[in-house]
Amino acid sequence: QVQLVESGGGLVQAGGSLRLSCTASGRTFSSYAMGWFRQAPGKEREFVSGISWSGGTTYYADSVKGRFTISRDNSKNTVYLQMNRLKPEDTAVYYCTARTDLYPSYDRDDYAYWGQGTQVTVSS
Repeated sequence: QVQLVESGGGLVQAGGSLRLSCTASGRTFSSYAMGWFRQAPGKEREFVSGISWSGGTTYYADSVKGRFTISRDNSKNTVYLQMNRLKPEDTAVYYCTARTDLYPSYDRDDYAYWGQGTQVTVSS
């Protein structure tokens, strides 16, 4: 069992930055691929970014490519999402997720563990 706790959400103006963090329990963090998804009101939960067990492979949604950066520190059981040049359309609840595989997936059904989510609100 893996428990995920996100932090770092908040309110920011368009063009600003936020860094989300997600800390996992357990001793096998380095064997999981990690991901970030988001869900805006009235919309489906969508893929944002994913990272492999080593950090050597990363995936991004087209809508965030070039603005968001995912990274991980296996010594701290933590994955990060650095979000720059934020837009109002980035407003959503952001969820951290873990996959029992070495490499990430774009499909939310491939992830076994989910955090409780953290709200990100970008004002125009």
